Amino acid sequence: MEVRVGTVVKSGAGRDKGLFMVVTAVEGDFAYIADGKLRKLDSPKKKRIKHLKVTNTFLDTVNLTNKALRTFIARL
Repeated sequence: MEVRVGTVVKSGAGRDKGLFMVVTAVEGDFAYIADGKLRKLDSPKKKRIKHLKVTNTFLDTVNLTNKALRTFIARL
């Protein structure tokens, strides 16, 4: 499955392993991900796409806030 902006992913490696996050940008083999709590939208984490497990859930990232992102992820 293709990773694009707004895709909800689960981290498969690293300190954040097992956490759900949302892709905020894609750049080559890397994706920038944020969860609104540990990684805010203004400072997303750069992570290789091969370390992410893609879900079938998408989130509209227009006018997205950290609080709205935390709420959405908590419901998962």
